[in-house]
Amino acid sequence: MAENIDDLSIEYVEDDRLIIKQVDKNVLTRGSWTTIMFLFEEMDKKTGEYGQQRVSIRRYQKRSGSYRQQSKFNISSAKQAREISAALLKWFPPDPSDEKSEA
Repeated sequence: MAENIDDLSIEYVEDDRLIIKQVDKNVLTRGSWTTIMFLFEEMDKKTGEYGQQRVSIRRYQKRSGSYRQQSKFNISSAKQAREISAALLKWFPPDPSDEKSEA
């Protein structure tokens, strides 16, 4: 269990093989409840090759000094990711004032 948000990872090793390889991560919220979006690749155990990049959004709660995963949602394909993105942009169109506050 990780004590620090920056130490949380989706990587998974089995039989000395990296089965789930984390490519990138984006911390969406911080605090006692944190939400992280991970970009990852999963190895096909038969071929040893990594598949297409996928996304996992995971929610963690800090208890007794350690973060524990509470829930997750996997985006299984690029097509599904684009559909989710399109729906979010439809519901929450870009706001020019957001860009000003980030500068």
